[in-house]
Amino acid sequence: MFAAVSGSAIAGIVVVVILMFLVFSSVKTVPQGTVAVTTVFGKYHSTRRTGLSFLIPFVEKIFRRISIQNRAVELQFQAITQDQANVYFTAMMVYSVIAEDEETIKKVAFKFVSEKDFLTAMVRSVEGSTRGFVATMKQAEILGLRGEIVKEVKENLDVTLETWGYHLIDLQLNDITFDQAITTSMAQVVASNNLKAAATNEGDALLIRKTKEAEAEGTAIRIAAEAERTAAQLRGQGVALFREEVARGLAQAAREMESNHVDSALILFSMWTESIRHVAEFGKGNVMFLDGSPNGMEKQFQDLMALQQLHFENPNPPLPPPSM
Repeated sequence: MFAAVSGSAIAGIVVVVILMFLVFSSVKTVPQGTVAVTTVFGKYHSTRRTGLSFLIPFVEKIFRRISIQNRAVELQFQAITQDQANVYFTAMMVYSVIAEDEETIKKVAFKFVSEKDFLTAMVRSVEGSTRGFVATMKQAEILGLRGEIVKEVKENLDVTLETWGYHLIDLQLNDITFDQAITTSMAQVVASNNLKAAATNEGDALLIRKTKEAEAEGTAIRIAAEAERTAAQLRGQGVALFREEVARGLAQAAREMESNHVDSALILFSMWTESIRHVAEFGKGNVMFLDGSPNGMEKQFQDLMALQQLHFENPNPPLPPPSM
């Protein structure tokens, strides 16, 4: 009886162990951000989402785990322009599974043998599309068409990737370079253009400076001429006023001397002596020659008397025009 009990216990333990093995072998975990594709006898069976999944033991197997996260790949390739210039590109491409539905996942899982084969096909498609676009352009146009190149590649590649279950999120051309000889010649062109622009700007600045200097000089000359004309006019008016006051004073003095029965020649003699004294006082050592003979003095008196007589005949002579 003990032997029978022991055999039954062992059989039960074996059954429990087998059941536990089957349970643990059928339980699989799908990591976050991935989708698992299972097959039964090599044929597609189901799509398993993130979390814990129970598979049919020994029959259902996980064929491939597909990441639904964004992925990036860097690539470098060469293209030739229409004018036979070599262009070197360094690009970064971001792609992902286009959707998480069953049909899309099946495309991703079974279109290519492996992820490596898919990457090879996608990279070669990008390179081919870029080379086809660059071949229609000249080297001088490439640097300014970075955005157009990206747009052209994305438009051509999106249709192809969609049939594979993927979507091209972004394509960045991080670096575009040419052969050393072309780079040197382009640098020389840029330098010569900069020198040309600098010379043009310098010429314009010199023209503006010379023009402003000429305008300033003309303005200064005009202001000086206006000031000189005003000064000359004022000097003429001052001389005229001085002469008018002198004539008025002489006429008044002559009338007073006549009313007192004094010879008016005394006025002239007084003016003569005052003039000599003034010259002698402020002459600062200069030599002054006077004709002291009676004939010379008589001639001077006659000139003064003639001037006085002329004033009496025309007491208000017209003023001379102001000098300009």
